[in-house]
Amino acid sequence: MSRIGKRPVALPSGVTANLSGQSVEVKGPKGTRSFTATDDVTLTLEDGAISITPRGTSKRARQQWGMSRSMVQNLVTGVSEGFKKELEIQGVGYRAQMQGNVLKLALGYSHDVNFEVPQGVTVTAPKQTEIVVEGIDQQQVGQVAANIREWRAPEPYKGKGIRYKGEFIFRKEGKKK
Repeated sequence: MSRIGKRPVALPSGVTANLSGQSVEVKGPKGTRSFTATDDVTLTLEDGAISITPRGTSKRARQQWGMSRSMVQNLVTGVSEGFKKELEIQGVGYRAQMQGNVLKLALGYSHDVNFEVPQGVTVTAPKQTEIVVEGIDQQQVGQVAANIREWRAPEPYKGKGIRYKGEFIFRKEGKKK
């Protein structure tokens, strides 16, 4: 039995949900998001909470049960609080700055990297060595942060590059004489 799926998703104040068939639409102070569940689960809205129950005991129904509950929880969290990923830049001369809707990155290449910020995500650079990615869609926030990190992933010898805040980089020892 799914421990995650058993718990109903509580709707905080300021967040409303509409159920129509297998789709749920959640509105909150930060925006609107929707999710369509598979036919293997049943969605119900009662007492300010959304409950998900499996239809039958098939393996697929049990798999979709916990996953659907997590997706609905992410909708509610996204429209109420939002999601945030923080990146750090380490390296001499490595820096970032926002210019309109473009993130300019100086990462040791012969040219600056211009990263176009997609719709639905906000990117800020509070310091030259910090980047903050925020939005209401957890998947999109994580993907944008990964795309930025991909330009110069941290290397294991000096640790130079773009890393997630708090990420541990396994360091290697250099050549010995």
